[in-house]
Amino acid sequence: MTDHASPPAYQGPRRILSGIQASGALHLGNYLGALKRFVALQDEAPLFVFVADLHAITVWQDPAVLTAQTREIAAAYIASGLDPDKAVIFPQSAVPQHAELAWVFNCVARLGWLDRMTQFKEKSGKHKERASVGLYTYPVLQAADILLYKATEVPVGEDQKQHLELTRDIAAKFNTDFGRPGYFPLPEPVIQGPATRVMSLRDGAAKMSKSDPSDQSRINLTDDADAIVAKVRKAKTDPEPLPETVEGLDGRPEAKNLVAIYAALSDSTAAEVIARFGGQGFGAFKPALAELAVEALAPVTAEMRRLMADPAEIDRALAKGAEQARAIAEVTVAEVKDIVGFWRAP
Repeated sequence: MTDHASPPAYQGPRRILSGIQASGALHLGNYLGALKRFVALQDEAPLFVFVADLHAITVWQDPAVLTAQTREIAAAYIASGLDPDKAVIFPQSAVPQHAELAWVFNCVARLGWLDRMTQFKEKSGKHKERASVGLYTYPVLQAADILLYKATEVPVGEDQKQHLELTRDIAAKFNTDFGRPGYFPLPEPVIQGPATRVMSLRDGAAKMSKSDPSDQSRINLTDDADAIVAKVRKAKTDPEPLPETVEGLDGRPEAKNLVAIYAALSDSTAAEVIARFGGQGFGAFKPALAELAVEALAPVTAEMRRLMADPAEIDRALAKGAEQARAIAEVTVAEVKDIVGFWRAP
């Protein structure tokens, strides 16, 4: 009888990795869906959090703005509670092995796999022939980001789950192609929390986004209290009061979004929010939500402003993290070169 046992599983240490693209101002959705989760994970296992500046240039970026946005995202990481002495915080471009490993993975991945990536279709629109090659191969670089550190877990939103599945496919094919079962892990998505997908304040069917042309669609982490209150007050809603049950939110995307934001900011559940506010109109709920948002974000905003006024402090944290990341990345790429058969000086 033929033995069809699965190949040996990865035996390395647990590692967690994620990052945010260096394009546009960070907003409430980033804070609830990513930053708060990173902070909670930094005491669980080694955590690598990078600023994705290589990914950012898949579309045109003003060079001076890109540099500033890299520092701003790093400031947001630290202001949200990430500790540079616990988490490895670094700019992606400061570790050249990301690009080196991505080339090897470009030769492992298959066109058919990339053709199925829905985000490229969404971002390139009707004129995909005008999109950069980098935008098309973005998910392969993402695989390199993850596997360079042999990350076993990746906190992602639902919209990135397909890319993580591609990462697993690339890892499995590399391991098989080169006869190295278990060399790269098959990373698992970490999709959890009450607000992993925060929606626009102007359209409950659209994700809150840095690229939305309307600033009223999002609460930026740099917004002051007056701006937050005004944006919550103007947030789109329907004319009905909040329902008495969570099930009553079905078919009411704007109401569901605001309840989810309140739940995430207060570390409670949607059911608990409905138990408190059910039957009340938005005239009562919105001021409570605005007050909570201001209370939660004010310390983050203040610390971000302090850090951004002292870029040298941010740069020290990024340089330290880049050095730590390179130490691991260099080992992985050296091993991969040997596995692939690249020449090395004797």
